[in-house]
Amino acid sequence: MELNLDNFRREYTQGGLERVDLLDNPLEQFDRWMQQTIKAGIPDPNAMTIATVDAAGQPSQRIVLLKHLDEKGFVFYTNLNSRKAQELKQNPKISLHFPWHFLERQVKVCGVVEQLSKAEVLKYFVSRPRDSQLGAWASQQSRPISSRALLMQQFDAMKNKFAKGEIPVPDFWGGFRVKPHQIEFWQGGAARLHDSFQYNLQSDGSWLIQRLEP
Repeated sequence: MELNLDNFRREYTQGGLERVDLLDNPLEQFDRWMQQTIKAGIPDPNAMTIATVDAAGQPSQRIVLLKHLDEKGFVFYTNLNSRKAQELKQNPKISLHFPWHFLERQVKVCGVVEQLSKAEVLKYFVSRPRDSQLGAWASQQSRPISSRALLMQQFDAMKNKFAKGEIPVPDFWGGFRVKPHQIEFWQGGAARLHDSFQYNLQSDGSWLIQRLEP
């Protein structure tokens, strides 16, 4: 099989990015771009690819949803027995990627994770729709399963088990906060001369901002 994609290309024409456009704090800059992405009506604006590495050095990627951002970092939730969670326990280094193609923008985040407290996890879990709460109980994330029918059987079993009252937080379910030390903002440019600025955290807590060649 041969797949030729040589002719699939387009020009990036939505505008450039200059240092004067950027805020000094990358988390505030990210918030600004996220708000613009939401306002533009782009589907799943908080979808991000996260990359982890296993004990053998093999990277792995998957898409999850960013659920919270504050001055401490980026927050997402997951099954703590999943592949990503197990890899993060062995190696807390992580990379996030936000592909906002329709705005010709990307954001890349590098950092380390810390596991969220039980109080933080509970606060978010109770805000989820009931079916999502049941789904957390029904799925042994990342493990092989013979069929979707079996998955639905597991879901129905949890539905019956918790038919009355509130659904408790599974002890195998939690979340992580990504504490960034490097954030890159990329804006597409004509002739592939893209604009890219990288923030690097300094020892005094400030951020060094540098333009990168495309």
